[in-house]
Amino acid sequence: MMATLTKALKPIFGGRLGNTAKVFGTAINSQRDKATTTGQIIPPPAKYGGRHTVTLIPGDGIGPELLNHVRELFRFSCVPVDFEVVHVNSASTSEDDINNAITAIRRNRVALKGNIETAHNMPPNHKSRNNLLRTSLDLYANVMHCQSLPGVQTRHKNIDITIIRENTEGEYSSLEHESVSGVVECLKIITRNNSLRIAEYAFKLARENGRRKVTAVHKANIMKLADGLFLQCCKEVASGYPDIQFDSMIVDNTTMQLVSKPQQFDVMLMPNLYGNVVSNVCAGLVGGPGLVPGANYGRDYAVFETATRNTGKSIANRNIANPTAMLLASCLMLDHLKLHAFANMIRGAILTTMNETGLHTPDIGGQGTTLDVVQSIMRNIQSSGPLTTEI
Repeated sequence: MMATLTKALKPIFGGRLGNTAKVFGTAINSQRDKATTTGQIIPPPAKYGGRHTVTLIPGDGIGPELLNHVRELFRFSCVPVDFEVVHVNSASTSEDDINNAITAIRRNRVALKGNIETAHNMPPNHKSRNNLLRTSLDLYANVMHCQSLPGVQTRHKNIDITIIRENTEGEYSSLEHESVSGVVECLKIITRNNSLRIAEYAFKLARENGRRKVTAVHKANIMKLADGLFLQCCKEVASGYPDIQFDSMIVDNTTMQLVSKPQQFDVMLMPNLYGNVVSNVCAGLVGGPGLVPGANYGRDYAVFETATRNTGKSIANRNIANPTAMLLASCLMLDHLKLHAFANMIRGAILTTMNETGLHTPDIGGQGTTLDVVQSIMRNIQSSGPLTTEI
C-alpha cells in the first residue's frame, strides 16, 4: 500500500493553500522557547544536520497504518524530520517497552503516537501504558481544538471550542484498593499546584489566541473538597486575566449544553476524567474521532496523537480509517518544531481534500479509502506551487 503512494505522485515541495491552513493550527500551538509558569525555558528538540528527530510509537489498531501514511506524506513533502520508531506491546505484563519509549521521548523531546490499547482483562496492577507515558513525562496539559468543517455535515454548525484537560492526576492517578472484600476504593487526587498550573496554561493560551471566555467544568457541588479546590484555583488564576470572561459549569449540565448549544463555549478547562468525557462529546459534535487532533504538553516534552485516543481496532488494516486526525496531529507537531511552512502546507492540503474536493471516508458519510484521501492530499500539495523552506 505504501509503495502505491510513491508510484502515484512524485515528491516535490508544495505551497500554502490559503486561509484553511489556520484551522486546527494556531489555537493549540505549543509555547516552545517561551517562559513557562515556573519561569523556566523549554529546551529545543533534538536536531542534527538541520533535521529533527522525533519518537514515533505506532500503538495498536489503526495506529500503525495511519502513522505509515504520515511518514510517507512527510517523505513526499520533503519534511526535515526523521522518526525513531519504538514499539510498545500492549499485551505484555512487563513495562520494558513503555520505559524504552519514555527514554526515547526524553532523548528527542517530541513524539507522535498511536493509541496503546489498555485491555480490561489485564490484572489490577497493570497500568495503562498511555497513562504511564503521560505521568512519567509530566505531560500535564492535554489540548484539543474542535472546530466545524464546512465540508462535513453535522447537526451543529459554527463550533469552535478549545478543550484543556489536566492530564496527570484526578481519577487517573491509578490508586485503587480493596481493603474489604466487595468494597473498592478509588482515590481521586486533586492538588493545588497542578490545578493552578493547568488553569494558568488555559488562560495564557486563551489570551495568546484571542479567545474571550474560559469555562471551568467541575462537580464541586458534590465533591466539595476535590473539585472545590480545582474550581477555587481556576477562580484565583482568572482574577489575573480581567480581559477574559470566566464562568463555571457543573459537568452533567455541561454535557447537556454541549449537545444542545455548543456555540456558547470557547475555551473549556477541566480535570482529567471530565476532560476525557467532554473531549469525546466535542469530537462527536464536529464529525467524530477521525477528524480531531490532540496534543499533550509538559515543561520539557510534547506528544501528539489523535484527540479521542481511540485504537480503532475494529477497522484496522481495512483501508477505511479516516487519516485526518492523525495527519493534523502531525501538523501540530511540525508547528511545535517551528516548521510552520510545512505544517501549513500539509494542513491546507488536508482541509482542501476535506472541504473542497469533498473526498470523505465512510465514518463521515463518504466512500473514499484511507489511501484515496492521502493521495488526494498529495495531489493538492503538488498543485499548490513552490514553498520557501525553513531548513
